Amino acid sequence: MVHYQRYYHHQMKKGDTLVIKHLISDEESQTGFNSVNGSYFKRAIRPKLLPFLFLSLLSCSLIWTPQLFGFPSTFSLLCSLGAEDEHMSSDMGSNLPLCSSVSNGTICCDRSSRRTDVCYMKGDIRTQSSSSSIFLYTKNDPRSYSHIWEDGDEIVEEFEFQHEKIRPYTRKWETSVMSTIDELSLVSKHEDSLSQRECDVVHDVPAVFFSTGGYTGNVYHEFNDGIIPLYITSQHFNKKVVFVILEYHNWWITKYGDILSHLTDYPPINFNGDNRTHCFPEAIVGLNIHDELTIDQSLVRGNKSIKDFRNILDRAYWPRIKGLIQDEEREKQQQLSASQPPTSPPLIELVDQPNKPKLVILSRNGSRAILNEDSLVKLAKRIGYWVEVVRPERTTELAKIYRALNSSDVMIGVHGAAMTHFLFVKPGRVFIQVVPLGTDWAAQTYYGDPSVKLGLKYIGYKLLPKESSLYDDYERDDPVLRDPDSVNKKGWEYTKRIYLDRQNVKLDLKRFKKRLVHAYDYLVLRQNQGLLRF
Repeated sequence: MVHYQRYYHHQMKKGDTLVIKHLISDEESQTGFNSVNGSYFKRAIRPKLLPFLFLSLLSCSLIWTPQLFGFPSTFSLLCSLGAEDEHMSSDMGSNLPLCSSVSNGTICCDRSSRRTDVCYMKGDIRTQSSSSSIFLYTKNDPRSYSHIWEDGDEIVEEFEFQHEKIRPYTRKWETSVMSTIDELSLVSKHEDSLSQRECDVVHDVPAVFFSTGGYTGNVYHEFNDGIIPLYITSQHFNKKVVFVILEYHNWWITKYGDILSHLTDYPPINFNGDNRTHCFPEAIVGLNIHDELTIDQSLVRGNKSIKDFRNILDRAYWPRIKGLIQDEEREKQQQLSASQPPTSPPLIELVDQPNKPKLVILSRNGSRAILNEDSLVKLAKRIGYWVEVVRPERTTELAKIYRALNSSDVMIGVHGAAMTHFLFVKPGRVFIQVVPLGTDWAAQTYYGDPSVKLGLKYIGYKLLPKESSLYDDYERDDPVLRDPDSVNKKGWEYTKRIYLDRQNVKLDLKRFKKRLVHAYDYLVLRQNQGLLRF
């Protein structure tokens, strides 16, 4: 891998700095001229041709000799560190990205993944939000500095060891959304650089930089693109880490504050809204991501898995759930004493009694709603379930949803972002996903396969055309009903407009009953084996 060195010339005049971005090929050039805005400044550097030629030949031999004899050079290894498909074993037995271990004063960027870029920095790290930059100051090669005077003005030649650009968001392949993500410049310079700023805030723990822009606002993307990758990237710091967030949203901090408090002991920093210079000893810029809503434990220090992540959710939400239970008990006592009904309908509708397998229906409003939901509830009741219908709104507190699903034995829902909440169901339980027309691949890839990795028994229920509201809108031989794959091939806009935004569900309950009975028998068997209790 060839690396180019950039020199930046600074014209010092009356306290102002003018940067001339001019790439030159050698460190000790002969006398020449550089152009700035039409003006020329003479560079009076004494030629040292023979030493330069000797150093050039030596450098070339060091770079190419290992390649000729089949040995990887240290230089190329450093910059290829962290490839997702080529891992080395750590002292803990995990296959860790090589870039996760970098020497002091260096920047190492892993760009091998299709999903994300991640850069690692170590040393004297300083932020500069005004220029969207993170600087790393190092003691490397002092020969890169010379001070030249021309017509009474000082021209400072400043060497930039490395310059990387990164958008710290985990959907690298989606150029449309990535273009909306703020870009950071990671720059390595000499510690005596004139651009070095004093630290306003000194941190003695590492930082993780990431963006909450993009598709944030959709619960699937919030977990898949953000929270789970954040856990993967930061969990080995044991909460001794600072999160620095680009495109910071107060609502996101409020929504996920319970989880964040179990990943870091420090308040997050709003990168764009904080002009102070924050200094860190280490930094990870960008987040590691493995697959849809899951964790490959062979790639994580300590072999952490998606079940370990779920344990974090348990610890994060339990204090709030405990508070909710106490509030409800208090309200119940007040209502009993006043003999008054509740003032507002609950999020959860209790439809049966406990001491039976608990089935939670995650109800949808609008598109992909179950039109005969009431009949489904009655059917599940007859089979022997205790049923809860959960109707989450956009502003519903996650702890309330977690409480309902964490205590469930079966979760039922129609394919969509809300199926992300299967993460709240305990391993060993059942997840039944209703799969509308045209959503087979997405339902299996985004929720079906990941739920199995969590340890759930997954049951997919694929709709027949007559169970879809589209059956009333199209002719029987229309590709929308007969061949959804051909429609999906036309592009995402067709899938979204037809199958996601305009489709509701009317379950064939005789057919769906088989899934409910299968799940019930599975749970009773596990209970008899002592593997769970109702």
